[in-house]
Amino acid sequence: MSSNEKLLDIKDLVVHYETEDAVIEAVNNVSFEVKRGEILGIVGETGAGKTTIGLSIMGLLPKPPANVIQGSIKFNGRELLPKTPVPASAVDLVARRRRRREENKLKRMHRTIRGRKMTMMFQDPMTALNPVLPVGDQIAEVIRIHENVSPAEAVKRACEMMELVRIPATRYQEYPHQFSGGMKQRVVIAIALACRPDLIIADEPTTALDVTIQAQVLRLMRELQRKLGTAMLFITHDLGIVAELCDRCMVLYAGEIVESGTLEHIFDNASHPYTQGLFASIPNLEEETERLTPIQGLMPNPADLPSYCSFYDRCPVRTDRCKLANPELVEVEPGHYVRCIHAQLKKGL
Repeated sequence: MSSNEKLLDIKDLVVHYETEDAVIEAVNNVSFEVKRGEILGIVGETGAGKTTIGLSIMGLLPKPPANVIQGSIKFNGRELLPKTPVPASAVDLVARRRRRREENKLKRMHRTIRGRKMTMMFQDPMTALNPVLPVGDQIAEVIRIHENVSPAEAVKRACEMMELVRIPATRYQEYPHQFSGGMKQRVVIAIALACRPDLIIADEPTTALDVTIQAQVLRLMRELQRKLGTAMLFITHDLGIVAELCDRCMVLYAGEIVESGTLEHIFDNASHPYTQGLFASIPNLEEETERLTPIQGLMPNPADLPSYCSFYDRCPVRTDRCKLANPELVEVEPGHYVRCIHAQLKKGL
């Protein structure tokens, strides 16, 4: 793959949340890329680090307590993270100043691309919208700020975006409380697409919707994504949504990628015990089953992660070898990566 096909390229990303009581290891050495125009699904349970990855890309991590320890995030070939490492000592004033200057420079750069070249959709449309502004003005504001157009032109384009997401432009002056949950989510989609960005990070945007409306919103998102050629990072805990919407899938557990590949790899040949456990927890309409098989136990405390495989305590196929070290993410077949000693041995690796 040539470099100009890569829109987003993340390497060895490590993010911690540091408090007086503990250091939360939220993201641990995560590497992946997103091509132009594709949809990559990120799946994982609550606390796996999905949203932290999205906020890192957008430059919206709360600092403090969040701290990017290391890694690289390149968007359209531009580095979004400081190259200066985090100072090992609080008394290293020169390194701290250098790091701070670089962070401030990158904040300014983020402001030039955030909302225009990349944007993020959040879980609850009600909290994402301003309750005291008409929805049309909220769409027009994004266009006016990032496209440097006149107020009249911004209103015109906002009306076009409303029609694009199938909201009549006559509802321009209505407020969020006058819309249903599905219609509010369409407004959020219109805001996200207002400047025709290259990348949208969708953080569980359909979680608050009922199943019927969720299906309508997903179809609309897929239709608009194909029409505009926008790449998407879709964060979810629902494998059904991944099957419906995504081109590739990445499974996250305890801040690490445990499996990634095409939909065929993940759905037809899931190799990591955690991924297999997720599928075993889903009802199968083609089989008669009295009880589902849940994954036993809980995800490890991110403030006290083990030095070995983080899924060890919950794994049904664990062996003593799994406690020796944390396994590497290995390519078990072309394009299919798995972080599991058991799966690698089955493939003869």
